[in-house]
Amino acid sequence: MTALLLGVAALLIGYPKTSIGGLASISIAIFASVMPARESTAAILLLLIVGDVVAVWHYRRHADLGLLRRLIPAVLPGLVLGSLFLAVVDDGVLRRSIGVLLLAMAALQLVLRWRSPDPDAVGTSRTAAVGTGLGAGFATMTANAAGAVMTLYLVAQGVEKRRFLGTAAVFFFGVNLCKVPFSAGLGLFSSTTLVRTALLAPVVVLGAWAGLHTARRLSQARFDQAVLAATVVSALALVLR
Repeated sequence: MTALLLGVAALLIGYPKTSIGGLASISIAIFASVMPARESTAAILLLLIVGDVVAVWHYRRHADLGLLRRLIPAVLPGLVLGSLFLAVVDDGVLRRSIGVLLLAMAALQLVLRWRSPDPDAVGTSRTAAVGTGLGAGFATMTANAAGAVMTLYLVAQGVEKRRFLGTAAVFFFGVNLCKVPFSAGLGLFSSTTLVRTALLAPVVVLGAWAGLHTARRLSQARFDQAVLAATVVSALALVLR
């Protein structure tokens, strides 16, 4: 049963990398329910990088570097804060934090969108960019759960589907690579984790392949609705598990 759950989780890591972002948070809930929280964080990180490679390869030409430049300066402090948090909390606190953190970050972005309904205003808001970068860095370091933050930020700006996928792919590939030395320094990469990751990597690639075909068939309106719905569902899954 554990192997089946991890296989489903691996599919849900690969699939949103190339299509409907936000679903990966469901896989975080699955991993955290069958593995120690710290070990699950390390395993998910390596699998996310596998999905990132596929996504970057297919969508790299559509990445919006201007959006990334506004976010990146705040990401590194978020990673440092997240690393310090991981170093001092136990598994129980970390599990509860995963769900609460996602909902808090999702609520923040929804408030920003409500207060500034004009996509261009949100896009040029320094507060929104810094808040998203800091929140994404912290969330991704502690729980590999920044997808919901980034999804809401991009959707609030009315980002076109391919631009959305390309920007998210390059952003998370860079962020996840930056997290590797932090995680290694915390001793999160055990031999068991590395073996499990190697076995699940092909399933992530399969999920990414399925996501590519889904993205091609979705209209822009359906894509926006799907990523927002996936974000809400994934956040609730983490809190209620």
